[in-house]
Amino acid sequence: MRRLPRVRDAMDTEVPTLAPDIDVYEAIDFLLTQRVTGAPVLEGDKIVGIVTESDLLKLLTRGVGENRAAGRVRDFMSTEVITVPSRMDVYYAAGIFLTHVFRRLPVVDDGRLVGAITRFDILRVISQNH
Repeated sequence: MRRLPRVRDAMDTEVPTLAPDIDVYEAIDFLLTQRVTGAPVLEGDKIVGIVTESDLLKLLTRGVGENRAAGRVRDFMSTEVITVPSRMDVYYAAGIFLTHVFRRLPVVDDGRLVGAITRFDILRVISQNH
């Protein structure tokens, strides 16, 4: 019988992260430079949130030009973060993506960030296993 692929087999182990006290515009530049749509927010080793492109689009609703919005990552991040363990099978992780709008899941083992898995990573697994 064939073993189900695990999150650890498909995840990215290099995960760009942000700190909650970083200026929100620096965070936007960081996401653009890293070419990612979001990043976990860490205090030490602990995930305290996640900031995504959707969170940062809120800047437009808070002012533009001379009245542009300001703040820190903590002011815009989502604090309810769904994480998955690296031992989870990718089919279960795919189910999480089907019921939520986000594009990436932080992978946490023993309370420590060890990677991230994206929808694209799971598509790669599907392609390799069809």
